[in-house]
Amino acid sequence: MGDERGEGVDPALFRAVVGRFATGVAIVTTVSADGADHAMTVNAFTSVSLEPLLVMFCAEKLARFHDVVLETGRWAVSVLPEDMRDASQWFATRGRTLDGQLLGWAHTRGPATGTPILSRAVAAVECRTHAVHDGGDHTIVVGEVVGLDVPDPEGRPLIFYEGAYRTLD
Repeated sequence: MGDERGEGVDPALFRAVVGRFATGVAIVTTVSADGADHAMTVNAFTSVSLEPLLVMFCAEKLARFHDVVLETGRWAVSVLPEDMRDASQWFATRGRTLDGQLLGWAHTRGPATGTPILSRAVAAVECRTHAVHDGGDHTIVVGEVVGLDVPDPEGRPLIFYEGAYRTLD
């Protein structure tokens, strides 16, 4: 079973166990100081607090997106609809070109942050960074909510469960 500190816990079993928690799939976006759009797929996103309104996502420290979002302090979350697996896969691809990475993905600029929001998202949240916490090989980024939208009120969410994309029945 392992001890209280988690030593001896099999990482593959850990991944399989936590993968049984169904999550939505979202794209987090920001704009760098030079005006370049940056985006990353996440499934570690959740609400944190109602007073104040806070949400959080986790960014892998090795990802190029990580340092940019920490520098900008403003970001948006676009919750993907079930027919946008391709967007999820594209924005999760390591080493993809950064120039024009949002070309071909319809988006608007969030009125509160100026960050891209995917036009077909089932939900969108604009944030300013409230706190940053170490989370092992990830950073936990907590954001104060400064804008909300439901770009596609009829959209159905893309789900991730046991390492695969799923949809609601």
